[in-house]
Amino acid sequence: MNRSPDVSAQRKPPWLRVRAPTSEGFFATRRLMRDLGLHTVCEEAACPNIGECWAQGHATFMILGDTCTRACAFCNVKTGRPGPVDPLEPSRVAEAVAALGLTHVVVTSVDRDDLPDGGAGQFVRVIEAIRARSPATTIEILTPDFRGQGHAPIKAIAAARPDVWNHNLETVPRLYPTIRPGARYYHSLRLLDRVKSLDPGIFTKSGLMVGLGEERTEVLQVMDDLRSAQVDFLTIGQYLRPTPRHAPVAEFVPPEAFTAYAALARAKGFLMVSASPLTRSSFHAGEDFARLTAARAARQGRAATASPVA
Repeated sequence: MNRSPDVSAQRKPPWLRVRAPTSEGFFATRRLMRDLGLHTVCEEAACPNIGECWAQGHATFMILGDTCTRACAFCNVKTGRPGPVDPLEPSRVAEAVAALGLTHVVVTSVDRDDLPDGGAGQFVRVIEAIRARSPATTIEILTPDFRGQGHAPIKAIAAARPDVWNHNLETVPRLYPTIRPGARYYHSLRLLDRVKSLDPGIFTKSGLMVGLGEERTEVLQVMDDLRSAQVDFLTIGQYLRPTPRHAPVAEFVPPEAFTAYAALARAKGFLMVSASPLTRSSFHAGEDFARLTAARAARQGRAATASPVA
């Protein structure tokens, strides 16, 4: 594997090249987002899978504006002073979900350290609006860490019962000071563990980027930490540098390394693992939710069969 200090300027290997979006479905999804004045992490974070997802009418909604209060070294979302919370945003998200006919939707947000609840109330309102408009749609949220806001935001969102709660660790603890300086590794772990403690029925999920200079043993330790926090679903993808201002790529990790990581993660007990160079938190989220539900049912069935008869 390439271990040079910065491989960002090198030509991407073939497994990381994607075609520019040209489908009518892509442009139709973009028009809908523009018409409703909505933001998506697909665009703001320059996701390489946007062409494939938007062609199928799948988009990850980013609420609470397009301006983040933090400046993570890997993220392309702009940093600054956010505007006020839009009270009409939940209804517009719900309208888009209905217009796209989504059976599973992913909702994320910028960090809002300026708000007393970190934006948790807006997550609740969005969940409620989607459920009112599209009651059969399952809801996955990808939240900030709510660091500094206490336990109330986590309890409020858990009470709204999203089907999946995702919070990404992003990288290994050693790299937090440079890659995710506004966050704390163990705080994020505790958030995930608390969600599961509040409502064991909510699936929990977290993701890692590789190629930032982490060591294999560090990735395996993160897997163990996530399993200790009762996390069900792990995603692992290649970090890609959004601009020269962001953290450099230390390594283009080959597909076979992702296959090995996935096998190890499954052996450690995750219900679901998605690991590939182009894996992102919400990529194929609907299909993954169906597999996650089936995996839980199968595990519960095995546990019931193995239980001794009274």
